[in-house]
Amino acid sequence: MITIVGSLKGGSGKSTLTFNLAVWLTLAENKVLVVDADPQATLLDVIDVRREENWTPALQALDCKALTSEKLRQASETLIDVGAADMESMRLALTLCDRVVVPVPPSQADLWSTQRYLHFIAAIEREKPLEIIGFINRGDTHHSIQETNETAAALIALPGIRFIKSRLSQRTVFRRSFSEGLAVFELEPRGKAAHEFMGLAAALYPHLVS
Repeated sequence: MITIVGSLKGGSGKSTLTFNLAVWLTLAENKVLVVDADPQATLLDVIDVRREENWTPALQALDCKALTSEKLRQASETLIDVGAADMESMRLALTLCDRVVVPVPPSQADLWSTQRYLHFIAAIEREKPLEIIGFINRGDTHHSIQETNETAAALIALPGIRFIKSRLSQRTVFRRSFSEGLAVFELEPRGKAAHEFMGLAAALYPHLVS
């Protein structure tokens, strides 16, 4: 399956999610291909850190030159991190993928951006329908703050996107995950972030946990 983790807005946590999913899928004994089609190359950077620290399993990532049907279909699971900084790669990836996963931070600006992204995707000519999945990323950990739940309610109402309840909260361990080249469930296996991530991974890849 070819999965894009994408949005039009920076800072939504695309690269962090892609990295953690890549480690998890590899540990689940899948042949995983990771493509960093974002000019910022954040995903390539964290995979370099992982390699330099000799963490296992090792990951490899390719750049936007790998955005061909032949290349992307060589793995059982392909993850593509792409952002608005390279719209040409974004359009190309959207013609080749099977689904798009959209991390949505809890803010009105991110909801507007998600709406624009859905319109953008709808304008892409494809041979097959595209599955689009949205979830709350970087949600508030304090229950008295309602913006996270309000954003979730608005996301449910958006046409053209399937909302999943699993969410990731704004936790420092996700930032540490990048700086140390480890997935959150490797850093803190019993932590809340690991628990949240495992729930999200199970929702995105139910066939691997059933």
